[in-house]
Amino acid sequence: MRKFPTEDTLRLDMADLPANLIAKLDELTCQFDDIEASLLNPDIATDHKQIRELSIRRAALERIVEPYRRWSSSTVAEGEAETLLADETDPELRSLIKEELETLRHQCQTLASELQARLVRAGDDAVGSLILEVRAGVGGDEAALWAGDLLEMYRRYATSKGWRIEDLDLSPGEQGGFRGATISIEGQGAWSCLGYEGGTHQVKRVPATESQGRVHTSTATVAVLPEPKEVEIQLDPGDVKEMITTATGPGGQNVNKVSTAVHLIHEPTGVEVRMQDTKSQAQNREKAWKLLRARLYERQRAEQEAARAESRSAMIGSGSRAEKIRTYRWKDAIAVDTRLTRNFPLQAVMQGDLQPLIDQLIELDTAQRLAAL
Repeated sequence: MRKFPTEDTLRLDMADLPANLIAKLDELTCQFDDIEASLLNPDIATDHKQIRELSIRRAALERIVEPYRRWSSSTVAEGEAETLLADETDPELRSLIKEELETLRHQCQTLASELQARLVRAGDDAVGSLILEVRAGVGGDEAALWAGDLLEMYRRYATSKGWRIEDLDLSPGEQGGFRGATISIEGQGAWSCLGYEGGTHQVKRVPATESQGRVHTSTATVAVLPEPKEVEIQLDPGDVKEMITTATGPGGQNVNKVSTAVHLIHEPTGVEVRMQDTKSQAQNREKAWKLLRARLYERQRAEQEAARAESRSAMIGSGSRAEKIRTYRWKDAIAVDTRLTRNFPLQAVMQGDLQPLIDQLIELDTAQRLAAL
C-alpha cells in the first residue's frame, strides 16, 4: 500500500506539473471554452459538418481540461491546508488538517500523472477522421482476398464504435477481395485507435484455391492517414495539376464514355491521386482533393517525425508500410502483434474485436512518450 507523506514532507514532486505543461494546459482550456461558445453560436448550429468536427474536438479536450481543473482546485486547497496547518496549535485540529492534507496531496499526485498521460495523446485524440488504405501484397489472388478480409475487419470495428465509414476508392481482385481499397473513417477516437495499424499484415493459412491443403503466406499493407482540415496543411491549388478523364476498368456504360474520373498531381512533391469511384465528376473531385490533402499531410507529418526521431527509435505506429506489424496464424487461431508480448484470439480479431489489442498498443505508446518527456 502506498504511504502518504509525513507532515514535514513538502509537496510531492509528481504532484507539481512543469511550467511548460501548465502553459499548454491553460492553452487547451482556452480552446475548450472557445469551442463550447462556438457550439452555442446559432450560425454554427446549422452547419452539421462543423458541429460534428467541433464536438469531436470538444470531447478530446474535455478528457484533459476536466482533470486539469480538478488538479488546479486540489492544488489551491492543498496550499490553503498547509497554511492552516502551519498556523494551527490545537492537536485535534492539526490531526484533522493533516489527514485532509494527505488526501489532497494524493489527489494532486494522481491527477498530475493522469494529466501527463492524457496530454501526450492529446493530438491523437483530437483527430476525428482518417483515411485507411489497404493494398494486396505478395501472394497473388490470395493476397487480394486477404486485403478484403482486413478491410472487412476494420469495417466491423468501426461500426462497433459508431464511426462513419465512406468508401473512397475500391479496386476488386479477380478472384474476390481487393487489389486496393481506400476508405474514410470519421468519429471520436478513430485516429487514436487505428493509427497503430499502418504496416504489413501477414497471414498464414490454406487459401481457398489450394487443392492440397498447403499453408501459404500472404501479405497486405495498411496505411492510415490522419485526415487534416484544410487549414492544417498549406496546399496551393496552383501547385496541383488537375485532369478529367474517362474511367478505366470493368464497369457499366459510364466507363470510357463519360469524363468523370479525376486525376490530381501535386507538382512540388509528385504526389498523385486518381479517383473514379462514382459516376459524378463533382463527387470524384471532392474525394480526390480529400485524399490528396491527407497524403500531403501524412508526408509532412512523417518528415517532422523523422526529424524528432533522429536521436531515438521511431514510436510505434509510425513505421513504414514495409514493416511487418502483425501475423495472423490460422492454424494456431491467434493474431501475433510484433510490438506486444501477448497474442490475441484470431476469430475475435477478424470479427472486429480489436479493442483489447489496441488498448495494449495505446498503453505501450503512452509509456514510451512519457519516457521521452
